[in-house]
Amino acid sequence: MRIEEFQQFREEMNRTILQEGPLEIKRFFNLDSAAYQEGALPAKTKELLGLVASLVLRCNDCVLYHLIQCKEAGVSDAEMWEAWNVALVVGGSIVIPHLRVAVQQWKQLHSS
Repeated sequence: MRIEEFQQFREEMNRTILQEGPLEIKRFFNLDSAAYQEGALPAKTKELLGLVASLVLRCNDCVLYHLIQCKEAGVSDAEMWEAWNVALVVGGSIVIPHLRVAVQQWKQLHSS
């Protein structure tokens, strides 16, 4: 799925979920959004943490979401490579296929 398609799909489905879903789902979505706000840790750092967790958990949709957020937060290539290294060390070789996807998507984000 192309990045633009992913963003459109995510926004459309989130809108539907938040309009039709029960209060518990709305609360979870709100909690998720609030977790990445500026706080004791900068939002940029929190996005990198989310990215590492997403790679270790092997969720490519989550990886792409956090890559987009990292780009918007001004994460540099050097910072990204360090985060990817942490994910690989924590998650092991099973992370490699997801790392490949992440590298490809990061390059796409910077070429658009």
